[in-house]
Amino acid sequence: MKTRTIALGALVGGLLVVPMVALMYLADQWLNLSFAPYDVFDWIARILPGPVVTFGIDLMIDSLQMVGLNVADTAKTVEHIQAVLAFGIGVIVASVIVHLIVGRRPSIGGPALGLMVGAVLGLPIAIISATMTQVSTSVFFIFFWVLGLFCISGVVTVATARRLLPQFSLTADSSLAQTETRSVRVAGRRQFLIQMGAATATVTVVGAGLGRLLEIDERNRLEAELEAMKENMPQAPLVVELPNEDDPIKPALGTRPEYTAVRDHYKIYIRSEPTVIDGETWTLPIYGLVDNPVNLTLSEIMTRYEPRNEFVTLSCISNRVGGPLIGTTHWTGASLKEILADVRPQGDARYLQITSADGFYETVDMDLIDSDERIMLAYNWDGKPIPFDHGFPLRIWLPDRYGMKQPKWITGIEVIGDYREGYWVERGWSEEALVRATSVVDTVAVDSLIEDGERKLVPIGGIAYAGARGISRVEVRIDDEANWHEADLRSPLSEVSWVIWRYDWPFEEGGHEFHVRCVEADGTPQIEEENPTRPDGATGIHTKSERLRAT
Repeated sequence: MKTRTIALGALVGGLLVVPMVALMYLADQWLNLSFAPYDVFDWIARILPGPVVTFGIDLMIDSLQMVGLNVADTAKTVEHIQAVLAFGIGVIVASVIVHLIVGRRPSIGGPALGLMVGAVLGLPIAIISATMTQVSTSVFFIFFWVLGLFCISGVVTVATARRLLPQFSLTADSSLAQTETRSVRVAGRRQFLIQMGAATATVTVVGAGLGRLLEIDERNRLEAELEAMKENMPQAPLVVELPNEDDPIKPALGTRPEYTAVRDHYKIYIRSEPTVIDGETWTLPIYGLVDNPVNLTLSEIMTRYEPRNEFVTLSCISNRVGGPLIGTTHWTGASLKEILADVRPQGDARYLQITSADGFYETVDMDLIDSDERIMLAYNWDGKPIPFDHGFPLRIWLPDRYGMKQPKWITGIEVIGDYREGYWVERGWSEEALVRATSVVDTVAVDSLIEDGERKLVPIGGIAYAGARGISRVEVRIDDEANWHEADLRSPLSEVSWVIWRYDWPFEEGGHEFHVRCVEADGTPQIEEENPTRPDGATGIHTKSERLRAT
C-alpha cells in the first residue's frame, strides 16, 4: 500500500510540476516575474564551495564531450535542464510526502494542510527568487507570485490525494458489494488521472508556447534596440576585411574560422540567463579614492575618448586543451588609463573593484592599467554594440588574462587601496589568471590532398595562442616519431590574437596520431605536462587521431 501511495504521489507531483514550470515561464516572459527554477539554481551555485562548483562544471563538460556535443553550444542548455529537473524533483518529493500524510491520517488532509505545505516549500523559494532575480519588477510582486503559486499547488496536491487515495482498506472477506465499490473507485481514479493529465498537457502547451513566442519577440526587440543605438552613436566601421587577407599561408581546410562570428563566440556567465541592461538609463559610476568621481553614460564613454580597436582572442580558464571556449573578434572601446586620468585617483589608490549587474566582481591592479594602454572598457564587437548575452553595455578587456578576470555588464568601478579577491578567486581559481600557451590540431584535411610530384601531401592545421606574448613557432609530430616538424604560420590578426598554423604532411595510409606544440615569441616553450583547468588553466599536448585511406 505504501509503495502505491509513493508512486501515486510521484505521478501527481509530476503532473503538477510541469504546468507550474510552464506558468512560471509564461509569467517570466509576459509579466517579467522572473523564473524561480533558474533563481534557485543560481543561488545554490553561489553558496556552494568553489571545489563543489568546479566539480559540477567538470562533470558536465566531461559528459558533453563524452557524447560528442559541443560544450560552447550546449552547456547553457544543459544547465537550464538541470535547473528545471532539480526544481521538479523537489516538487515531486513534496507531493509524495503529502500523499503519505493524507494516506495515513486522512482527517487532517484539508485545505489548511495544502496551504501549509505550499508555504513550507514556497516561502524559501519565493525569498530566493526575490533576492536573486535580475528583472526590474518589484521584488514584492515576485515574492507573492511564487509563494501564491506554491500555495495553490499545495491545496491542489492535497485535494488530489484525498480524491485518489482510498480512505480504508478492504479485508480478505470483502463482499461482492465492496468489490463492486472498489471497481467503481478504481475506474473513477483512472478517469480523474486522465482528466488531470489532459489539463496538465493543455496548460503546459499553452503556457510554454505563449512563453516561447514572447521570448522570441523580446529577443527581436532587444536586437532592434541595439541596431538603433548603432545608428545614433559614433561607431567603429564594420570589419569586412581581415588585415592578413594577402598572407600566402592559407588555413588548411577544416581549420576553425580565423575570425569568430559574434553569434558563434563562446558565452560564459555565472547566472542561468544573461543579464539585460537598459542602455538608455545605464550609467557607469567611478568613485572611491578619487578627486573627481564621475557617472558616465555610454554615449559619453564613446564620444569623450578616442576609440581603441583591436582584434582580440579571448579564452575561458575552464577551457580544456583543444576545447571550444575560445574565440577571436574585433573589439572597440575606450582606454581605461585615459578614463582614470580624468577621475584623478588619490595617492593611496591601488586597485579597481569592478562590479557587474549579475553579481560578479573582480579586482584589477592599477599598476597593470598604468603599464598597458591597450586595456579598454569595450562597448563594441565587430562594429556593433556588444550583444546583451556578451555583456552589453560595457565589459573590460585585459590582454594576457583569461575571461574570468574580465567582468561584463559592468555597473560600477570603485577605486580602493586594499586588495579584494574577485568572484572566482574567492572560489579557489587563479589570482592572476595569466593565459597559458596552447596549440590545437583542428583538422587533418584528408579530403583536400595536394599533389606534389609523385607525393601526396595532407594539410594539417589549427591554432596556437599565448595571450599577448605571441607565438614564434609551431611544431607537429606524427605518431611516436622522435622528430617534430615545424609548421608554417599565418600572420596573426593582431599581437593579441591567435595564430593559424599549417603543415603539409606526406600522406601515409593507416591510422595516425597528430600532436602539436608551440613556442612563445620569447622562446618559452608550451607546457607539455598535462594539468587540469583548475586553478590556473589547462596545459598539455593536443592530439588528433585520424585513419587515412588511399583513394
